[in-house]
Amino acid sequence: MPRARRDGDPRPAGAELVPVLPGSPEPLGARFRKGPDGPAGTNFALWARGAEWVEVCLFGADGSETRAPLTELTDEVWHGFVPGVLPGARYGFRVGGRWDPWTGARWNPAKLLLDPYARAVDGEFTLAPETYGHVRHWPDPAVADTVRDDRDSAPYVPKGVVVADEDDGPDNDRRPGTPWAETVIYELHVRGFTMRHPDVPPELRGTYAGLAHPAAIAHLTGLGVTAVELLPVHQFAHEEHLERRGLRNYWGYNSIGYFAPHGAYSSAGTRGEQVGEFKRMVKALHAAGIEVILDVVYNHTAEGGEGGPTLSMRGIDNRGYYKLAADPRRYADFTGCGNTLSVVQPHVLRMVTDSLRHWVTEMGVDGFRFDLAAALARTRHDVDMFAPFLAVIAQDPVLRRVKLIAEPWDVGAGGYQVGAFPPLWSEWNDRFRDTVRDFWRGAAPDVRDLGYRLTGSSDLYDRGGRRPRASVNYVTAHDGFTLRDLVSYNRKHNEANGEDGRDGSDDNRSWNCGAEGESDDPAVPALRGRQIRNMLATLLLSTGVPMLVAGDEMGRTQGGNNNAYCQDNEVGWVDWSLLAEPQWARIRDLVARLTALRRAHPALRRGGFFSGLPLGPDGLRDVAWFRPDGREMADADWFASSATLGMYVSGHGLPERDPHGEPITDDSFLLLAHAGHRPLPFHLPGPPWAAAYELLLDTALDDQSHPPATLSPSGTTIRVPARSVRLYRVTE
Repeated sequence: MPRARRDGDPRPAGAELVPVLPGSPEPLGARFRKGPDGPAGTNFALWARGAEWVEVCLFGADGSETRAPLTELTDEVWHGFVPGVLPGARYGFRVGGRWDPWTGARWNPAKLLLDPYARAVDGEFTLAPETYGHVRHWPDPAVADTVRDDRDSAPYVPKGVVVADEDDGPDNDRRPGTPWAETVIYELHVRGFTMRHPDVPPELRGTYAGLAHPAAIAHLTGLGVTAVELLPVHQFAHEEHLERRGLRNYWGYNSIGYFAPHGAYSSAGTRGEQVGEFKRMVKALHAAGIEVILDVVYNHTAEGGEGGPTLSMRGIDNRGYYKLAADPRRYADFTGCGNTLSVVQPHVLRMVTDSLRHWVTEMGVDGFRFDLAAALARTRHDVDMFAPFLAVIAQDPVLRRVKLIAEPWDVGAGGYQVGAFPPLWSEWNDRFRDTVRDFWRGAAPDVRDLGYRLTGSSDLYDRGGRRPRASVNYVTAHDGFTLRDLVSYNRKHNEANGEDGRDGSDDNRSWNCGAEGESDDPAVPALRGRQIRNMLATLLLSTGVPMLVAGDEMGRTQGGNNNAYCQDNEVGWVDWSLLAEPQWARIRDLVARLTALRRAHPALRRGGFFSGLPLGPDGLRDVAWFRPDGREMADADWFASSATLGMYVSGHGLPERDPHGEPITDDSFLLLAHAGHRPLPFHLPGPPWAAAYELLLDTALDDQSHPPATLSPSGTTIRVPARSVRLYRVTE
């Protein structure tokens, strides 16, 4: 029968209604139910506090729309069971209520809304004018008006997809379960990692199946990484300002569907097939011993600020999902992206934790890296380490057992929180990044910071029972220069982004080694190669959890672009042809050697902080520091201008125990880091520290396929090459 027209409903009459049974308020989202206990169909449940009515809109293959009114309301959840709706069906919601932007109410039933709990999404957002809930001022579309736009958005937005509850969840017995101390993270982009891979079939490149391909996995296992950290794979939308410039949001930090794998990364289809493809990718990585960590964006959504489109939560309950400013027409923006999710609201907190558990229990992932995590720890305005989000995670029997990594800052006042997160958490340590960059470019006035970073950053994390695993060490990340560009450019070159160079950081702490960009002078690329080796060695020989970035091991360049978030092209993709060049193949081999050293030697991946105290009657300590003259450093030496640091790491007295409770012992090592531009004589410490020293690594050498294996008696003076790292194994 024709639908009844509601007062104030701007949509035309005449659309067909379908019969709806009462259904259940749990679980939220769309859940298919098989017979024979009842008719086969789908239960729909939507939290929409304050709404006056809710309809499920079902879409045929030809785009035709039928509507099912949800008349049952239980604890602010609108729900109903629609017989005959099978897996693969496409749907969305229309929600009616007051249009009153002055109080933060932005209901507009002309806008088709994506289910926040949709487990698959078909289609992409086209940010046409019809997708905005308000009439926009021109020529400035960013200015929000108070007049409602009554044009139908359904043709321009993707739809949720009903997904069957298949019995193909993760095989928990096959999860690698890599201890933190043994973890080596490799940050990659699902699409960009395989788009140019010659051994991945063309139809699989840029997809979950491409990442699961044996050729892609072989590279990861060959490097010795234990976990991939995937840039956002939640369903996301592209911003209008990028589309107007012919660009796209490549990185994906613009989420709109927290339960759905991004459909564009699926080779199999987007009518639910992307779910199975993602699960198969995870299982393939697990079978290779590689964990899967997701970079997740729960701090804001793709709806943006008050000038943004109405795609989902804004039209469901704007005041419930988002933090509003003192003027409720505006949003509190602690993210720099226009809005901030109000995670202190119980229903929003539930959505986030439901999403996290879904990805662990249903999709098989092993952990999460939280973008702008400080925004999630804000209560009303201030960051609070007792915030509801952190408290809920700490007690959740599923989430407290997975790897949790915070990006420990946001853009609001007091948002920089490095070292402040609770013991359960690890953190991106930007102090490590800045210190290593400054030391190797010659900008560090002394070696104090380097000493802390090499030993796990105890100045930041040695409190409240935290361990070195709290420090995720990195020199580069997706955001900023690649490692090759870090040694090739003194300034950013972001012209291709179309923002007149305003985007991207100006504090890069880079050094171009004497020429901006590519150079024909053979001395320049030679020095750059050595600097790359120095920073990789520093990263992988430091205590804490190292993180590499895809392509750094083969000299990937973005041409000096330090903000390639919108470069879904050769600028942002990994260039596998570089491995055909000997200089970059040797860098890959160096990474593999360093991860192998780390894997083989517990002394190089300690699970506890150093004490600096004697281990026995001989006076040897678990860590000791040496000057170039072979004497131990005194307090004053830490404050003296120096480009050289010697660190002795003992393999005795390690904090770890084997499965039988017996102490673990290892070799001891001497690490020399020399950032000076001239060679340096270094007196090797004599007994009781060592009888002799075997050279395992020298970054001054271009070929790192085999260790130098030279032996030097203790008490002798060696010549350390300019700008180099040396690692010696101690013989006693």
